[in-house]
Amino acid sequence: MSTGQMITTNRDIDAILIPLGTPVIIPEGAQVAITQELGGTYTVSVNGNLARVEGKDADGLGFGDDKKKAAVEDVKTAQGPVDESAVWDALRTVYDPEIPVDIVNLGLIYEVHIVDTDEGGNHVEITMTLTAPGCGMGPFIVDDVRAKTLDVENVTDVHVDLIFEPPWDRSMMSDEAKLQLGMF
Repeated sequence: MSTGQMITTNRDIDAILIPLGTPVIIPEGAQVAITQELGGTYTVSVNGNLARVEGKDADGLGFGDDKKKAAVEDVKTAQGPVDESAVWDALRTVYDPEIPVDIVNLGLIYEVHIVDTDEGGNHVEITMTLTAPGCGMGPFIVDDVRAKTLDVENVTDVHVDLIFEPPWDRSMMSDEAKLQLGMF
């Protein structure tokens, strides 16, 4: 499927209204257009509103099981150290649902620290911000950061500290992000 193409949902889909963060259900048979497919989530336009659809609900948008993300809850154990570059790579797969640039290139990640725990695990501490303090999508972006960091090999625990000092501004964006958004 291509971005902007109108599709009909084939079942009710749980979604989150953007930018408010309000949960909604997109009913079966609704006409939606995919405006962004990045980081395993989808931003769709439905009835004049934008909504975020999790990858686990991709089948409701007509994508096959290969796109569907299964939620797996299990206790992780570390078999060695964490590769910090792998954490940064994982963070580059997290997107603000309104902006087609990953959160690293947007300049939202301030720090990443990896701490060996006394229990033999690897705890990752991430300090980040949002483009706007009142962003209703903030909790969902933080959840994505946590989930994708937990997927990194040997990461056993993640803590995300969301701060607003210093406040984010466009100067924090990478040159690549500015170019992608037409700001150069």
